[in-house]
Amino acid sequence: MLLSPVEMKNAVMMALGSLMSNKFRSFLTILGVVVGVGSVISMSAVIDGLDAAAKDEVDKMGTNIITVRKFAPGTDWDNLTDEERKRPEMSVGEAEAILANCPTVDGVAPRNHFYALGGNQAKYRNRAYKNPLVMGTWPDYLKVREKNMETGRFFSEIDLQYRLMVCVLGSSVAELLFPNQNPVGREIRVNGDKFQVVGVMEHVKSNFGEDSDNTYVIMPLTTFQKLMPMDKALTLECRSRSFEEIDKAIEEVTVALRVFRKVPFNKENNFALSTQEQFKDEINNITNIIYMGMVVITSVGLMVGGIGVMNIMLVSVTERTREIGVRKAIGAKRSNIIMQFLTEAMTLSGTGGIIGVLTGLALGMAFNFWMGWPLAVSPFWIILGFTVSVSVGLVSGIYPAIKASKLDPIESLRYE
Repeated sequence: MLLSPVEMKNAVMMALGSLMSNKFRSFLTILGVVVGVGSVISMSAVIDGLDAAAKDEVDKMGTNIITVRKFAPGTDWDNLTDEERKRPEMSVGEAEAILANCPTVDGVAPRNHFYALGGNQAKYRNRAYKNPLVMGTWPDYLKVREKNMETGRFFSEIDLQYRLMVCVLGSSVAELLFPNQNPVGREIRVNGDKFQVVGVMEHVKSNFGEDSDNTYVIMPLTTFQKLMPMDKALTLECRSRSFEEIDKAIEEVTVALRVFRKVPFNKENNFALSTQEQFKDEINNITNIIYMGMVVITSVGLMVGGIGVMNIMLVSVTERTREIGVRKAIGAKRSNIIMQFLTEAMTLSGTGGIIGVLTGLALGMAFNFWMGWPLAVSPFWIILGFTVSVSVGLVSGIYPAIKASKLDPIESLRYE
């Protein structure tokens, strides 16, 4: 039933000739395929770019980080058990226990944030930065998050020990409060309290607008606790010595916390640990759901394209009835006629697939470039898009091909 190379070439050339001789009709025929495949490719490029950008943001938070919280991210707060409701908050004691008992952990940074009623404010003379992120932490924050200073210094153990009123500014806060000036050594007010600026954090580029590190006002945790004594709940961030040792570090942190928090051997942990890789897994889950929605939506365009291909092939059978009669009269078999029309249908839809792939790539890459996201697209979706477009032609061409193969050669030769 397979066509010979010569027959295959002739069928493809005939289909391309039909495309060129009826340009507008051919364009309308393959438009659905172009839209469907183009949508798949452009959306997959955007989703891949978004996925890469999100994972890049996670990496910017620092590598080898183990985050310890009272509850895991995504906890359903409305369905907590009585035991979960009674969990103690994370405290400085847990951070000290980790430092003392976990040799593979080389840095711990407990932190807390303050959100003032009506918003935080950092002010210098007549300039004010509204709603900065006010945070208290330990000097290890730089090591844990793998951050650098743009100017000045981060606060020290002495600042922490004596609860000094010093702070480090994010680059965006420093630029607004001190345009063309060095902020180090100057005094600002944070929610009305006086602080001496000792340093400015290095500017961090973000794929999603302003990075939170650029909007921080960071102070020693002891100073934070002195000003906000009622706000005691902490989040702990630990850094393993290397990525290869992160599993061992998780085991050590788990044991240290269970001992410190006096968790019975037959009870579950009353705390939650998470890593950067788990965040990336969550991102993968989200993008997979988006992919599923994309496939459902774009399949409508491909279905419309398939209907268009079937319609034009039925018209082609009618237009070429006499030609079919001649071919049958000189010995062409039904299988030859079927393969000829299927090849033409697949060539037609495949052409639409190629145009759709190129269009989708151009649109997807342009959008990612405009958003500042990585220019990424999986070859899988390119191959799948083209394969599906050819398959649409195959499925849509079956009925017209069978109809053509069943024509009576005598009646076909009489057709005008």
